[in-house]
Amino acid sequence: MQTVGEHKLPHFFHYPPYFTLQPVRETREKQIQLWKELILDYCRAHKIFVIGLEEDFPLFSNPAIERSLNHEAREAFLSALVLDGRAEWMDKSHRQCLILWHRIKDWADIILHFAKENGLEDSVMTVEEIRTGIESRGTDIHGMDRGVLMRALKLLENKGKLAIFKGTSTDDEGVKFSV
Repeated sequence: MQTVGEHKLPHFFHYPPYFTLQPVRETREKQIQLWKELILDYCRAHKIFVIGLEEDFPLFSNPAIERSLNHEAREAFLSALVLDGRAEWMDKSHRQCLILWHRIKDWADIILHFAKENGLEDSVMTVEEIRTGIESRGTDIHGMDRGVLMRALKLLENKGKLAIFKGTSTDDEGVKFSV
């Protein structure tokens, strides 16, 4: 089984037709589903949040079978993730795609669980401590995209689960959990 880094790739990754958009609707739907799952799994395993459509992305080519996804296929697979609410285009020209291997509401739940497990009720942490602190090591939160984190925190703030305090810079923005 071929790998990209330490990531094991599914069998379809070695099948040349899967690197070309399939013309038959049923086959294309299956192809798109397989690619969506692969992209989400890979991004989660490697904590990747942004994929550039024009940039080298390890999954978009397989040198062993001399195949690469063309622009149309890349955009089709990422657009399918967007339609599922698992990604968002970051620009109008669809050059950058934010991958949401957890939806924002799911990130909010993960953060709330993290706060409860670490006894952070009525505690204050900086946003950077949540992203990169000792408490978050070994969790999906550690190293997460700051923009995604802020959106999840704002969702929790709107639900009354925490308060966000603005600092003089983005490095000292704080969060007080009230779970």
